[in-house]
Amino acid sequence: MQPSLALHSLNILVVEDDDDIRYFITTVLEADGATVEAVPSAAAALKILPQLQPDILISDIGMPDEDGYTLIRKIRALKPDMGGKVPAIALTAYGDSESRIRALEAGFQTHVSKPVFPEELVEIVADLFASCNW
Repeated sequence: MQPSLALHSLNILVVEDDDDIRYFITTVLEADGATVEAVPSAAAALKILPQLQPDILISDIGMPDEDGYTLIRKIRALKPDMGGKVPAIALTAYGDSESRIRALEAGFQTHVSKPVFPEELVEIVADLFASCNW
């Protein structure tokens, strides 16, 4: 199956502490045309966010040291020119409605449960980018 390249020219920041999942997400997004910077922690994401200025952020929720909820709250506290308004997807093993609500209230635009099929991930990212008018 040929990739749609729906993500052509998008810069995406992936925050995932699991090496295999980080590799999977990066591979899927790059195969569909995105440029991906993948980091293993919230601290690493906050360090590169202002310079990277990604079009989309995809973050795991359950990470050691600092979880995805804390990360997105810190990002939303930043000025827009520092990355504070980056559209964000919570990609997490926590698929219940309470976790979904918590993610949205924390500042994510979308909550996606793991595991996610490659085509679904590409569609979610493309749809979020297309819907962003801020």
